[in-house]
Parts: sequence; structure tokens; C-alpha cells
Amino acid sequence: MFNKLKQFKDLREQAKHLQDSLSQEKITVDKNGISITVDGNLKLSAIDISESLLTPANKQKIEETLKDLHSDALKKIQRTMALKMKEMGGLPNIPGLS
Repeated sequence: MFNKLKQFKDLREQAKHLQDSLSQEKITVDKNGISITVDGNLKLSAIDISESLLTPANKQKIEETLKDLHSDALKKIQRTMALKMKEMGGLPNIPGLS
């Protein structure tokens, strides 16, 4: 019984360490004068739009570009997170949880 509790505690500590490590990762993507940054918690942390684009005529172009960039950034940060998890050995197999 105590062995399983220790395994659970170790798993929590490893998951916390992994989460802390992943939160430090950042991906920035840019396209058409717009850039966005997404962090390892999958939060959009920055948006930069070129001043020359900020006109009412460009509204639709900006919206489409932001959607494309967000999708690209999420894919890239997820790949980065997967590689980081693999480098750290992933999560251990715990009997009854796998």
C-alpha cells in the first residue's frame, strides 16, 4: 500500500517538474507582418501586428492570418513538448494506471 503511495507521490513530482520545464518553452511564428508567441502551457503570450497592416481594409486578412498562425504555433509547441517529454523519459509506467 505504501509503495503505491510513494509511486503516486513520485509521479506527481515528476509531472510537476515536467510542467515547470514545459512552461519555459516558447514558440514564435510569423506571417504577412503578424507574429504570435505561444508558451508551453498553450497560452497565447504575445501578438505583434505591423503598423502598416492596421487599416479597416486589412481586417479580414489580419483575422485569417491570426487563425493560421495560432494553428501553426500550437502544432509546433505540441511537437516541442512531446520531444521534451521524450528527452525527460516520459512518465513512468505505474501498475493499474497504464
